[in-house]
Amino acid sequence: MKEIKIYDPAMCCSTGVCGPDIDPILPQVAGFLHQLKERGVKVERYNLSQQPIAFVQNPQVKSILQNEGVEVLPLVFIDGELVLKGSYPDQEKRKEWLHKLAQEGSGAA
Repeated sequence: MKEIKIYDPAMCCSTGVCGPDIDPILPQVAGFLHQLKERGVKVERYNLSQQPIAFVQNPQVKSILQNEGVEVLPLVFIDGELVLKGSYPDQEKRKEWLHKLAQEGSGAA
């Protein structure tokens, strides 16, 4: 099964889509992750303010944060490989990943 993990910066809630000043990419990312889950991809998302221990328990994330600071968040991993740092995937990248991850997650070649 394919797996995507996102290490988010500190946000008020697990998706960041609450409050008066919502980053417009956050609802898009939340929808994208929901699509992946529906297609059999394992999705895990960690919020620095709510799950700080997850950041420390991952040696790669811990090292990046120690060397570069929290400004590099979000970090996006696919199957343990860092694929994006400092931003969320744009629409083109999400389409590419949705096709690739969903196809691989379902066992199709």
